[in-house]
Amino acid sequence: MGKKMNSYAEDFPILKQKVNDEQLVYLDNAATAQKPRAVIEAITDYYYHDNANVHRGVHTLAERATKDFEDVRSKVAHFINAPSKDEVIYTKGTTEGLNWVAASYGQTHVKAGDEIVISYMEHHSNLVPWQQLAHRTGAKLKYISLQPDGQLDMSSVRQEITDKTAIVALAHASNVLGVVNPLAEISRIAHEHGAIMVADGAQSTPHMKIDVQELGVDFFAFSGHKLMAPTGIGILWGKSELLDEMPPLEFGGEMIDWVQLQETTFKKAPWKFEGGTQNIAGVVGLGAAIDYLEKIGMDNVQKQERAVVQAVLPELQQIEGLTIYGPQDAQKRTGVISFNLDNLHPHDVATALDMEGVAIRAGHHCAQPLMEYLNVPATARASFYLYNTIEDGQRLVEAIKATKEFFKNGTI
Repeated sequence: MGKKMNSYAEDFPILKQKVNDEQLVYLDNAATAQKPRAVIEAITDYYYHDNANVHRGVHTLAERATKDFEDVRSKVAHFINAPSKDEVIYTKGTTEGLNWVAASYGQTHVKAGDEIVISYMEHHSNLVPWQQLAHRTGAKLKYISLQPDGQLDMSSVRQEITDKTAIVALAHASNVLGVVNPLAEISRIAHEHGAIMVADGAQSTPHMKIDVQELGVDFFAFSGHKLMAPTGIGILWGKSELLDEMPPLEFGGEMIDWVQLQETTFKKAPWKFEGGTQNIAGVVGLGAAIDYLEKIGMDNVQKQERAVVQAVLPELQQIEGLTIYGPQDAQKRTGVISFNLDNLHPHDVATALDMEGVAIRAGHHCAQPLMEYLNVPATARASFYLYNTIEDGQRLVEAIKATKEFFKNGTI
């Protein structure tokens, strides 16, 4: 595992620090990604020079802020190959985007007796909103089964999606199993039965090239903070014909067309969904993150991560007592590797790795039904991003071995 590769870590000031007297190796990227200097500087520059509300003023600062705000909408449309920037809605993140689809589209299009189809691998953000919609409307919530290696069972896909199905909602990539789901094929099946396809893109958008038209989805949501933008900013993309018929969910300034004493009319999408003052600095940071990623190239981002996983996965598989969840073939997974070590609680494993300077996640990863499906209470999870190297993977392997030795013999 000594192969050298491109490292972007120099662009990320936070990675220069030591944790517990060890050089930090940050492997919790599925939770949130670190921010490059270019993003931090873009946010600072906005507050230094352009801080003003958007769409409201005619003075110079307001006009500059508004231009930047709308230019990022165009960048996002290009980044995911959306047909129009007017289909790009700013949200707080993936969770809000998926909730909006369930509450606005779902509430007006789903009725008693309809079916909503999801899978056992879904993050709570792509499970609870549909569960609640089913409770409110009398629809039936159905689950697609998984193959032994964690991939979707396509025979279950074809069985669960029927002419009664109104909505199919799936993760593009799993935040636990590391699998990438064949959304284009499933979208086709959903549409053959008259259903719409909703995609949770939180774990795919930062790591691979996204083309919403090629995927054939009707809605696609993702979070900025997982692709190196600030927290509190995200995107919901939807087909214009669906957005046009959806009612807004929040009412107030900026989303209105005309207000009278007893009646109000609303702007068209996307602005009818963006009531009140938006996270303007977050939007600026998102634009800078997209610029940074596109300069590298999303194909190169994916290539870098795959090289790390291809190097580290075989070494992890050789550790006795280590159980890895999801595909065992590095070509069939993202940079997410969830595991358990012997009979140790994942929190103990994560704490021990932190003492070695290696930051990972431990818990149910907001996927409790999946944990139950896997028959485990929780897992440890290492997740890689473009600034991680094969050497970082080696640090993970050595830290796990040291943890195993410590809990077995009390020595490191």
